[in-house]
Amino acid sequence: MSVVHQLSSGWLLDHLAFINNIDYQLCQQLEPASSNAVSLSSPHCDSLTVTSTSSIELSATLMASETAAKPETDEREKNKALLQKYTFRAELFYVTKPHVTTTDCTAFQQENKVETSKDGSINHEKQECAKDQGSVSAVRKKGKRSIAFNQGELDSMEYHAKVRGLILDGTTQLVQEGLKSGFLCSFSEKLDDGNRTTTVGFDSCGLAELCDMAKQLPLVNENELDTVQLIDADMSVPEKDVFSRITQNSSNFTKMIILMGQKYLLPPKSSFLLSDLSCMRPLLNYGKKYDVIVIDPPWQNKSVKRSKRYNYLSSWQIKQIPVPKLAAPNCLVITWVTNRQKHLQFVKDELYPYWSVETLTEWHWVKITRSGEFVFPLDSPHKKPYEGLVLGRIQGKTVLPVRNPEVKVLPIPDHKLIVSVPCTLHSHKPPLTEVLKDYIMPDAECLELFARNLQPGWTSWGNEVLKFQHIDYFITPQIRN
Repeated sequence: MSVVHQLSSGWLLDHLAFINNIDYQLCQQLEPASSNAVSLSSPHCDSLTVTSTSSIELSATLMASETAAKPETDEREKNKALLQKYTFRAELFYVTKPHVTTTDCTAFQQENKVETSKDGSINHEKQECAKDQGSVSAVRKKGKRSIAFNQGELDSMEYHAKVRGLILDGTTQLVQEGLKSGFLCSFSEKLDDGNRTTTVGFDSCGLAELCDMAKQLPLVNENELDTVQLIDADMSVPEKDVFSRITQNSSNFTKMIILMGQKYLLPPKSSFLLSDLSCMRPLLNYGKKYDVIVIDPPWQNKSVKRSKRYNYLSSWQIKQIPVPKLAAPNCLVITWVTNRQKHLQFVKDELYPYWSVETLTEWHWVKITRSGEFVFPLDSPHKKPYEGLVLGRIQGKTVLPVRNPEVKVLPIPDHKLIVSVPCTLHSHKPPLTEVLKDYIMPDAECLELFARNLQPGWTSWGNEVLKFQHIDYFITPQIRN
């Protein structure tokens, strides 16, 4: 379970536990050394064969077990079923100190003459003077220069003042429960080594760049291509295949694919399409209508422009995502938004109406350290320790009969918090699977757009959809006798 505690205010999540509960295990079988192929099988796996050029190096710790209680031949005795288990790197969730301290935040506010009142509202020096001069912006002082707050900054301050109390009270309650249970650790010698700086280095192929390269490949005749590519074995996958059709692991076990020489783990019962907005037709041809669609758009902001971390989309481009064609009647649509009020208002006032989605409520993801502190001061004038989710439902479609009428689901509640220790990898959002289980049908079809990882039972799409499935983000734990 990734939900550690659940209160009326929301949930305290263990993101790392969710990933590792997927149970990333590869089942394999070693053939005698003279064989030219590696046969992959186990008592629970279908017999599979791939050529040795795409086999996996078994240099990590392996768990061995016999394929049968009583081998019938000497040859069979040589064949042992092997399970290779992978876990996500725990150090990538080792966040023990805030990125910016409250002292740093206070010093900035004093330097810029920004005052925060007890209720969270912010007073700006010379604000009334600025209004008298016809300016809609407040004025802050920095050294000898006067710098005006723009309207976006003022809108963000007003929004923060509105949600501050809910976030502070709800997070405090959940953190207290986490400290009581031992999931979170208060300041002690346990955390005295500070944040561990972890660099996971690997020469991975750029997935976004691959999507751009795919546009130069010869066009594929859709009538001659299967809609779905089933992964029955650990195998090398031609690049054009992952761009032009859905890749699916329909088994109950993890599979590995090799793409451009890089290895990626596919969870059980997962499906994905690696493409960008210019090639979404395979997803539409997949034929599924989704009951839940989670969207994490690559929003434009200054830090993205500076770092060139990923390609962002304009508001017009985001509106072109064919959500209405992918959505089932009464589909629950959830969109992640940054703290820019421009993006929040765009989703509520333009994007959702354009898709015929009715806005239901807003939730917030609150990021904390392992000791329960906000990763940024709550009143930081720069980055906030929270991000938003806008929840809505598709309107105007004919509602089909309920698949399981005896199963009752709860209505989407008003403001909730999802509190968790964030992954140090950029934009690795917490999973919503267990958070949503009370509000969707057990057999709901779920889709994530602009995904960077895969989940069992979900279809995932994006130009970096395999990013956090790269094998270098996983380790093979040592087995203790």
